[in-house]
Amino acid sequence: MATAHSRSAARLMMSPAVILLLGWMIIPLSMTIYFSFLRYNLLTPGTEAWAGFDNYRYFLTDPAFFDAMGNTFVLVLGVLLITVVGGILLGLLLDQPFFGQGIVRILVIAPFFVMPTVSALVWKNMFMNPVNGLFAYLATAVGLEPFDFLSHAPLASIILIVSWQWLPFATLILLTALQSLDQEQLEAAEMDGAGPINRFTFIMLPHLGRAITVVILIQTIFLLSIFAEILVTTNGGPGTATTNLTYLVYVQSLLQFDVGGGSAGGIVAVILANIVAIFLMRMIGKNLDA
Repeated sequence: MATAHSRSAARLMMSPAVILLLGWMIIPLSMTIYFSFLRYNLLTPGTEAWAGFDNYRYFLTDPAFFDAMGNTFVLVLGVLLITVVGGILLGLLLDQPFFGQGIVRILVIAPFFVMPTVSALVWKNMFMNPVNGLFAYLATAVGLEPFDFLSHAPLASIILIVSWQWLPFATLILLTALQSLDQEQLEAAEMDGAGPINRFTFIMLPHLGRAITVVILIQTIFLLSIFAEILVTTNGGPGTATTNLTYLVYVQSLLQFDVGGGSAGGIVAVILANIVAIFLMRMIGKNLDA
C-alpha cells in the first residue's frame, strides 16, 4: 500500500514537468503540421487556403532539396570523420602523463563552450579571410597565393569550422573511455610482445567502441540542424553549395515568406532526423548488448 502511495505521489510531482515538456514539444509541432497543409505567404496575409500535400510535393521536387540533402549528409559525415579520428588521437595524447596536462585539457575542451555564431565569425574574419586572415598571411609568408576558402571550398570550410567546435566533445568522451581501460591488460599485452599498433587495434579500439557510438549518435542529432555557421559565413552559397536542410527551411520560410512550404520542409527534416536517430539508437542497442 505504501509503495503504491509513493508511486502515485512521485507521478503527481513529476506531472507538471512532463506536461510542460509535452506542451513545449507538441504545440509547436502541431502548429507546424497545420501550417504545412496551408497555402500561406506572409506577403499576402489573410489569403490562406488549404493546399493539401502540395507544399510537400513542391518541397520534395525542388532541385535545391536534393542539393540540401547531399550537403547535409556530406557535412555530417565529414564532421563525424574528423571529430572521431581527431578525438581518438587527442584522447591518446591527453591520456599520457606530461607537465601541464590539466591546463592542456582545459584548452582542448574550451572551443566547445564558444557560441557557434562567434566561432564562425572568428574563422571567417580572422582565419579564412583571403586578405587579412591568418591563413592568407601564412601563405604569403611562404610565397604562395592566398586561398579564398569560403569562395572556392565553402562546404569544406563549414566542415572545418564545425569540426573545430565539436572536436572537444568527442575528445572528452573518448578520453574518459580510455581512462577506464584496464592498464594491466595493456601491460600484459606489452609483455607478450604486442607493439603500440597492435595494442591500439586489438585492445584500445574495441574498448572505445561504445564511446564512439555514443559520440556518433549525439553529434549526428545536432549536426543535422547546423544553421548558425552557414548563415554567418556563406549564406548557403555560392548558389546552394553549402545549403543544408535547416538552411533551406529558413530560406523558404523567412526569405521567401512561404510559411506553408517552410513548414512542410520542417516536417520533412524532423522525419529524416528521427529516422537517423532510430537507426543509430538500434546500433547503440546492439553495441551495448554485444
